[in-house]
Amino acid sequence: MSGEHITNNTIETQTSEDELHSLKDSSKTKRVDINVLLNKVRSAQKKEKMESTIFFGLVAAVLVVTGLIVSI
Repeated sequence: MSGEHITNNTIETQTSEDELHSLKDSSKTKRVDINVLLNKVRSAQKKEKMESTIFFGLVAAVLVVTGLIVSI
């Protein structure tokens, strides 16, 4: 009987600690760091700029190759 009582208290204590940890974790996730958001936006803009540069480079290369083929 007493062994069951100790086991139940241990389980209840662990559950209470888990709930406390989950409350702490949820409060941390509600905060938003503006620097993280700005870095994400900057990296997205940098990626977009690189993609557009590659696209225009390929278009220019196709035009040059087409011009060379036509001129021959």
